[in-house]
Amino acid sequence: MFYLDLRALLRSTLFALFPLSHACAAEIAGLQQMYDGTMLPDVAVVTFSHTERLLPVRIAHRGGRARPIPRRTRPLAGIHFEDHGRSIDLYDYLSTNRVAGLLVLKDGEIVLEDYELGIRPDTRWASFSMAKSVASTLVGAALLDGSISSLDDQVSRYVPALRGGAYEGVTIRQVLTMSSGVRWNETYADPTSDRRKVLQIQLTGKPGDVLRYMNSLSRAAAPGSVWNYNTGETFVLGAVIEGATHRPLTDYLTEKIWSKAGMEQDATWWVDGPKGMVWAGTGMSATLRDYGRFGLIASDAGRLNGRSIVPDGWFNEAGAPHTIGGKTVDYGYMWWIPPQTDPIHVGAFEAVGIFGQYLYVSPRERLVIVVLSARAKPVGNTQHELDNEFFSAVATALH
Repeated sequence: MFYLDLRALLRSTLFALFPLSHACAAEIAGLQQMYDGTMLPDVAVVTFSHTERLLPVRIAHRGGRARPIPRRTRPLAGIHFEDHGRSIDLYDYLSTNRVAGLLVLKDGEIVLEDYELGIRPDTRWASFSMAKSVASTLVGAALLDGSISSLDDQVSRYVPALRGGAYEGVTIRQVLTMSSGVRWNETYADPTSDRRKVLQIQLTGKPGDVLRYMNSLSRAAAPGSVWNYNTGETFVLGAVIEGATHRPLTDYLTEKIWSKAGMEQDATWWVDGPKGMVWAGTGMSATLRDYGRFGLIASDAGRLNGRSIVPDGWFNEAGAPHTIGGKTVDYGYMWWIPPQTDPIHVGAFEAVGIFGQYLYVSPRERLVIVVLSARAKPVGNTQHELDNEFFSAVATALH
């Protein structure tokens, strides 16, 4: 009861700090409603732009004055691509996919910036699983500064609470590539899945309960032998980051990136209870341009202000397919790999979140694209999602 009262107080305080960014009478959805995909369109927009009202958050602080991103003077040529004989253009993509924010950066310049559904440049928007790619980049930072000795260290070295359970003998690299071998069901709409059980634990707000749940799971395969997408795995990764750096993940994000990259707004990130641990796999919120600034760092091999924040070659590994159990998996260190059958995607990688969140990075094309969406269902409901086809069309139009 005390926690519920405290959470209500926290929500009211945060609402005063982060008021509604557009005039809308819709109420914010609950977490269960959100993952069930039963939100009306206006409710989805309000919810995704105010996730700090759903759970307690920590703040990653920007530093000093925001650094403007220059704008390209040449207009972007028409964007068109084909899907099963149908011609699709920019306007089809935006409207059909309920895109709230679109940012295209070429050579570090803004080529296209668009806001829809009532959001503005100062609106923070939910990352969902795009947060995983931010967290994995912080692992690289911790490796460079010596907080983590090796990706082949066992996770229990940095998180003693993981000894003797499912993650005994699992390495950081295996967690980064989601090949721990721990049994996990990610199905969002299944109330019996592990993902939904963790959601229930989130709602109780008791720090440490998720980590205990993760360590209580059974083993499905030997570590490193099978790939299985596992959001809970990223909570383990967050525990590793916090254990290795001896500080909250958001403080480390502030130090390494957010205070130095000219960000326009603070970012928020869910925690598992007041003064608890950051949910590294989801729950981050930031503005469209600030996601773009993070993408620019990734596209420049992890360099920020002329200095590397990750080891040399980090993104060559983080943004590339991996071989797990003799099979090639189009997943790096918590970055997805777009179809390499399209030559324009070669070398590209992307952060992906449910409901249509994307951060597409192509170092070869010097291209970063951010898409923030309010789609109706967590996954697979939109007739013309075609996000990678859209990214390909943008890259082609910019040649």
